[in-house]
Amino acid sequence: MPVATPQQYEAMIDAAQKGNYAYPAVNITSITTINAALKAFADAKSDGIIQVSTGGGQFASGLNVNDAAFGAIVLAEATHILAEKYDILVALHTDHCHPEKVDSFLKPLLEASRKRIADGKGPLFQSHMFDGSVVALDENLELSKTLIKECAELNIILEVEAGCVGGEEDGHDTSGLPAEKLYTTPEDMLEVYEALQPLGRFIFAATFGNVHGAYKPGAVQLKPTILRDGQKAVTDKHGEGAFMDLVFHGGSGSELSDIRETLNYGVIKMNIDTDTQYAFTRPVVTHICENIEGVLKIDGEVGNKNTYDPRSYLKKAEANMAARLVQACDDLCSTGKTIHGTV
Repeated sequence: MPVATPQQYEAMIDAAQKGNYAYPAVNITSITTINAALKAFADAKSDGIIQVSTGGGQFASGLNVNDAAFGAIVLAEATHILAEKYDILVALHTDHCHPEKVDSFLKPLLEASRKRIADGKGPLFQSHMFDGSVVALDENLELSKTLIKECAELNIILEVEAGCVGGEEDGHDTSGLPAEKLYTTPEDMLEVYEALQPLGRFIFAATFGNVHGAYKPGAVQLKPTILRDGQKAVTDKHGEGAFMDLVFHGGSGSELSDIRETLNYGVIKMNIDTDTQYAFTRPVVTHICENIEGVLKIDGEVGNKNTYDPRSYLKKAEANMAARLVQACDDLCSTGKTIHGTV
């Protein structure tokens, strides 16, 4: 099945690390955005990561239900079904989950995976993110240790974060943080490795000035060498086998040179949301503007059903979002490198 098994997901990560490339991790909120992601990965012949945030889950569950975990389950199950028609691998992941949302979001999703496994299927999600960066590092790691053990029992990989990604994205708002909070130190990276490595496989969102959202060139000061220095601190003490799998948050709007540099330092996953949101919405706006008299029933007229049918503009949105995600595959050097059929 093109939704990766736990073993295939680990092979995906290993292949990216060995081959100096990374996977786009795209946030989805609907069937249309799932289809856009699957189309993009298939068109690029790239494996990829499809992820759901708490806000995305709430939206998908509907206005009356408004349940982040329930909506995430709906989106994940839909992805499992839709992905069967493709010849690339995708992994399902959840985005930022802060400590106060673990019980209402992460725990129900782990239980859903537990039930699937009991039914002879694989876990619903292949990895989850716990974002403990909002608390002190020692508390973050204590909470992470509890979660990584539970994830490991289900063959699920845990993503953790130390240091904060700036800006605002889907309810995750750290825009008021001082600049120094946006940079993980080598000491932090070493502490994270030593606390979690004995307990199970994890991926690590170490921060190097990342900011959610889109900004004008020069407004965000990324320092990818922070990742290099942190990896060196870990491998100097624990050997080359301790080189960590890293995550680049806030990939939208980043310079290609910065993106490519991070690949040398262990980044195997880059989150992209803002750019794909814009790519989705832009053709919708064009469609409405170009067909305004057909979309609106003005002065008692009947309009044009062919132009206000949501399918007429959502197809354009799907195609344009997919095209932007293909560009992300090119930027991250994952194009043409699917391991589907080899593991």
